[in-house]
Amino acid sequence: MTIAERIVAQRAPSKNARTGICKALTIALLVSTPLGLSAKVDDSLVYEPVAPTIDQARANILIARQLQFTHFRDLGISDELSGDVFDAYLEYLDGQRIYLTQEDLNKFNRVKTQLGAALKTGQLQPGFDIYNLVQQRIIERLQFALSLINDGIDKLDFAANETILLDRSETSWEADKAALDALWVKRIKNAVLAQRLNGTEDETIEENLRRRYEGQLKRAYQARSEDAFQAYMNAFTGMWDPHTSYFSPRTSENFNINMSLSLEGIGAVLQSDNEYTKVVRLVPGGPASKQGQLQPADRIVSVAQGEEKPVNVIGWRLDEVVDLIRGPRNSVVTLEVIPANASDETITKAIAIKRDEVKLEEQSASKDVIELERSGTDYTVGVITIPTFYADFQAMQAGDPNYKSTTRDVRNLITELEQDGVDGLVIDLRNNGGGALHEANDLVGLFIDEGPTVQIRNANNDVQVLNDEDPSVAYDGPLVVLTNRMSASASEIFAGAIQDYGRGLVVGSQTFGKGTVQAVRPLNHGQLKITQSKFYRVSGGSTQHKGVIPDIEIPSRIDKSRIGEDALEHALPWDQIEAVPHERYFDFSGIIDELRKRHEERFSASPEFSLLQQEIDFLKKQREMETVSLNFDSRKSQHEQIERTRLTIANARRELRGEEPFATLEDLEDWQDQQAADLDTTDDELDFVIREGGHIMADMLELDRQMASIMSPRHLAAQAPTP
Repeated sequence: MTIAERIVAQRAPSKNARTGICKALTIALLVSTPLGLSAKVDDSLVYEPVAPTIDQARANILIARQLQFTHFRDLGISDELSGDVFDAYLEYLDGQRIYLTQEDLNKFNRVKTQLGAALKTGQLQPGFDIYNLVQQRIIERLQFALSLINDGIDKLDFAANETILLDRSETSWEADKAALDALWVKRIKNAVLAQRLNGTEDETIEENLRRRYEGQLKRAYQARSEDAFQAYMNAFTGMWDPHTSYFSPRTSENFNINMSLSLEGIGAVLQSDNEYTKVVRLVPGGPASKQGQLQPADRIVSVAQGEEKPVNVIGWRLDEVVDLIRGPRNSVVTLEVIPANASDETITKAIAIKRDEVKLEEQSASKDVIELERSGTDYTVGVITIPTFYADFQAMQAGDPNYKSTTRDVRNLITELEQDGVDGLVIDLRNNGGGALHEANDLVGLFIDEGPTVQIRNANNDVQVLNDEDPSVAYDGPLVVLTNRMSASASEIFAGAIQDYGRGLVVGSQTFGKGTVQAVRPLNHGQLKITQSKFYRVSGGSTQHKGVIPDIEIPSRIDKSRIGEDALEHALPWDQIEAVPHERYFDFSGIIDELRKRHEERFSASPEFSLLQQEIDFLKKQREMETVSLNFDSRKSQHEQIERTRLTIANARRELRGEEPFATLEDLEDWQDQQAADLDTTDDELDFVIREGGHIMADMLELDRQMASIMSPRHLAAQAPTP
């Protein structure tokens, strides 16, 4: 991922049709009768439909032209595309199918396949009509929810053997208003049950839910024309690929602030995900990364400043959530999130993070050393952790010969480690989301003589090859590269090149698969971030969609079905072009099976790996839950089982560290809160995955005592055949 991903425009779906049809829709879809309300709801509020502007229409035309003629993917605007945009628009506006009914959808059938022509010519009204109808239905649903709460949650029945579907994105739309009412009664029951099981009193539950729905209701009444346009355009641009998106003028401002690195906040990449704001990834060295509790795919429910009451942000625009999270350095912001591994949307946790700037030095590469003893032989393995591919561009442009960069820092660390007499080197690229492309190119050059590092193909099929033209080698010994699902973009280029050259082994889990390049282009109204080219390895295969497959795999807690390029709708596919000539420094085929066998034997006997696998299985089971019970006794039993498992896993980890186990789950949560307050959740010791990288290195050395000389690039240059 690039730095551009840090401010991501709202992901939406949308469509358009002819002007006459639009006018009919405006009348047919926006006239309805409000639901009966309790006395506490302000009946005088009226939703004012939003309308497109001339500037937005012009921007739509420009976007359509750019997509058709300059995007990497050759895709025309057709009736079929119109239907896909329509579906994507509804996915954004009502992804869980809790606002609209099948009766509402039936009114759209005549325009669904006619939006293409309108999108080409800037006729925005059909998309705005759909948006306005959804906003009105949202208002009706929230009013209904508030009426239930105001009538008293004690009147809800929790004795019946009912269940509720957790993910409704693939289910059918409810037939009519009566069916939707029944669904919303279940939704309120589910929200009440979750808080009751956490020990919250009914009076507080009512207050919490009322505040949540009143906040969402207020946002719905405050809908803006730009909200509809941004949602509609992103449904449209998303048909080409998920990294092509429209930035409204306000979002463009946030993007430009972020690009200048002047943003003070928590150091997290955020994007809209239906009515939630979702964490995409954490910025290495940033406050959230160092605090340790916020995770990719967590969804933000509320934001609190210091000791103030939390503000519910469900349904908020992305730029407004960003503004709320951003704040003065050293101030504390508390995020209430639905954890990525939560079994349902009613399970939340609060995470306190101290705001700060993400400093370049805190993203710098660092080193460590692993000492191993194997069969009477001692091994010293160096470890270099690279959080991101960085360069001090200002110092570089100013002509500073000592400007800071990933490659310069790693070269110095290698020198220091070689002075320590290391037998091998582990490069840790886990959670490295990418960064400066030229740094990935230069970093590969530290480990090879000369040669290509990556190929870049544009929409015209022109291929540019980046080369390492420096014949010097900083390190020619055995090498292991660690990756995980959050290793992306430049990380994948480096890992792929090391693998293609046979320069080292890649260990860990499949990488993200972000193998595309975007450019930001100005419009008359906002900006368009558009995919213009694609990365390919020197062996010819793209890093797009597939990422880099490790030579030795280590399971991860990260859910690949939710995180990664292949989890994104309309992602560009994997493909292949011609390989470019490159050396092959070592053929691992003779030892890879034995290396895998030893690794598996170690992990099967490792209590740390056993615990990791137990945690992965637990999280997988949670994610596979399709429904939860609305019967209090059944739900309580399920809840207690989940909490017991959490406590068991936490205590097993503490015992591995020689620490006293927690007596209760409350003790565990108190400890987590204290860790968050102290901003100290890191381990002093190297984690067991890094140590396993060291063991694999030792296996390599044991399997071939002459590995150091065999791995020498200069020794192999004359021997290795050119592919």
